[in-house]
Amino acid sequence: MRWGNLVIDTPADGPARLRGTGQPLVEILIAGEGRDHVSRRFSETSIGRRLRITEVTPDVITQRDERTGLIARLTLRRTDGGVQARTTVTNDGAEPILLLGVTSLVVGLPANPDDLDLLTGDSEWLGEGRWTRRPLRDVVPDLHLRAHGQDGRGCHSVISSGTWSTGTHLPGGALIGSDTEIHWQIEHNGPWRFEVGERRDGVYLALLGPTDVDHQWRQWLAPGESFTTVPVSVASSIEGLTAHRRALRRSAPDHTIIFNDYMNTLMGDPTTAKLLPLIDAAAAAGAEVFCVDAGWYDNGTDWWDSVGEWQPSQTRFPSGLEEVIGRIRGHGMIAGLWLEPEVIGVRSPMADKLPLEAFLQRGGVRVVEHGRYHLDLRHPAAVAHLDEVVDRVVEQFGVGYFKLDYNIDPGVGTDLDAESPGAGLLGHNRAHLAWLVGVLDRHPGLILENCASGGMRADQALLQRTHLQSTSDQQDFRIYPPIAVAAPLSMLPEQAASWAYPQPEMSDEEIAFTMCTGMLGRLYLSGRLDAMSVSQAALVRDGVDAYREIRSVLPRSVPVWPLGLPGWDDGWLSLGLRVGGTTYLGVWRRPGASFEVDLPLPDIADVEVLYPRTLPGWAYSWENGSLSVSTDSSYSARIFRLTSHF
Repeated sequence: MRWGNLVIDTPADGPARLRGTGQPLVEILIAGEGRDHVSRRFSETSIGRRLRITEVTPDVITQRDERTGLIARLTLRRTDGGVQARTTVTNDGAEPILLLGVTSLVVGLPANPDDLDLLTGDSEWLGEGRWTRRPLRDVVPDLHLRAHGQDGRGCHSVISSGTWSTGTHLPGGALIGSDTEIHWQIEHNGPWRFEVGERRDGVYLALLGPTDVDHQWRQWLAPGESFTTVPVSVASSIEGLTAHRRALRRSAPDHTIIFNDYMNTLMGDPTTAKLLPLIDAAAAAGAEVFCVDAGWYDNGTDWWDSVGEWQPSQTRFPSGLEEVIGRIRGHGMIAGLWLEPEVIGVRSPMADKLPLEAFLQRGGVRVVEHGRYHLDLRHPAAVAHLDEVVDRVVEQFGVGYFKLDYNIDPGVGTDLDAESPGAGLLGHNRAHLAWLVGVLDRHPGLILENCASGGMRADQALLQRTHLQSTSDQQDFRIYPPIAVAAPLSMLPEQAASWAYPQPEMSDEEIAFTMCTGMLGRLYLSGRLDAMSVSQAALVRDGVDAYREIRSVLPRSVPVWPLGLPGWDDGWLSLGLRVGGTTYLGVWRRPGASFEVDLPLPDIADVEVLYPRTLPGWAYSWENGSLSVSTDSSYSARIFRLTSHF
């Protein structure tokens, strides 16, 4: 069986594995059956070694362990770019079995670890998507395993806990060598783990959702019961992974230009008086969606721990929220509202209206984090409440856009009606995904933005079901470019909404700088456009018009990084989106950088500055496969359109 450029062997006397390695594709850890080789890694499990193939189809490999009666079905979904995999374990034996960990997929690679680089990403609030490429030997030392006649016991593991699935580390990475390249992603909106380790026959990569050792997850399987892991995907290149992500999307592509009133603008304090001139200015700039962010439901000044009922404020909007929504729609824009659906503030009326069982709990006590309770979407009352809110707001106000935010992490999960806190959390995670699908089924034209304090939950499980992702809460326009440049490693370029928030106090070059940050993705505007001069407003509008020229082709683009992946403090940064023979190239210069930089690029027939066209031009030239650009401006950026000879 061929799997992209890899071949799956299905021997009669052993488990399924990739050709050239003895690593099984499935590993299962249960109580009473550990590993055949002592370690803390998901390799060499006793059941994994004992699995024997019973059936093979193009999409499913079925294996069985005769001792326990466990059946493992590895389901593969192929696209033009990659393969999605998940494992379903069924207890076909006579006794209950306690699962402690099941891999979604394990890939063994007959590659020399000395020849491989490991690409992984770290993340945090305001500093999302900090990727590092380093030799695999930096984290997996050469232990001369063949001399010992044993496989290794250690590994390099990357683990995320709680519900901020991208809040510390990113659920993906790559192994890249001279003749090996594999990219992966874990598609889960909760806890996960991946690990890379050395074997005598090469290296292995294990991809998992929650486990007992990491996340307090365990699951009993009675005879006849089944458990299915979270999905994961692998591809042989970033081009392939990008195409694969597009093939897996449930949400239809959407290209509207959004203005949101929050970032460096109203900051959660909207009123009719503040919004109306801002709405007019956003429409003049070319926005097609106007989203009223946090605070629209608040009658006071401290709304953080009172959210949850989602009724419009009577003090902020003296003539009703309808007046604001009417102004937005009167300009032909789609009206949007901010919503944080999964939380109920401790002071909210909803905290006492919903049953206790509708909240995540530990030991019978509702979990509280930063003044909020967390809904448990396994419970029908929690789902009914959220459905009522969405349906009411859509039908009453004609809202066509929701910014779905998520600003707390409730920890390991809930032990209410669950065999472990991790199992309870996994049930909630899956119910959350089902709720999103239900919303889109009822309101197919609704646009959903995924946000979690910026990019703290920017996983592919959610991105497959929503239209765009807020990449960060970073308020400093000078720091944002590394986040925007790195975003297409984690998500589709057309889903990456990086803030462009021009301000009246900025210089023209600074306005262009922040506009460029938002243009190679999903243009996401904010800023006091209503206080700008005529020339400043024209510079913003020119950026919107330039974006309109390219937005229809971005969903076919492939990301490239001529200067390599961005460092947080790099002076020069660059991201290209290639569509056929055209590349849309963003270049940013920050203080301390040299005045000139060379960007390795293929044969170029024409170089055009797409934005800004009205400011003094940068010097640029192409020669011998390199585009040279230069400027002496401190904070300056340009979007180029490059056309190749072929």
